Amino acid sequence: MQLLVIVLNRTEKLEDLLSSFSDHGIMGATIIDSTGMAKVMGEVGEHKILASLYELLNPERAKSKTIFAVIEEDKLQAAKTAVKEVLGGFDAPNTGILFTLPVSYAEGLRKKDE
Repeated sequence: MQLLVIVLNRTEKLEDLLSSFSDHGIMGATIIDSTGMAKVMGEVGEHKILASLYELLNPERAKSKTIFAVIEEDKLQAAKTAVKEVLGGFDAPNTGILFTLPVSYAEGLRKKDE
């Protein structure tokens, strides 16, 4: 199993991404609000004015969503395909990041047919 983690900066695409996950057999995920380091660092010290100006000009970029999903190894390619369909990948600036971590143990996971 893998822990799929996506930090999604393009939050307007969240519902489309989750729908695409579902279409590809990825049925469970947890989504939390998150904020990037640059945003937090900009809110303190001498960069506060610049951060405020940036947020004013880019209000949709103020927050991001972090998606966590424990998936079977054979679903990893499906997850990548879903991301590619909805976002076109993560090559464009300010899209987000995707990474996985191995999961050696998990409880409480449900199978698709349950």
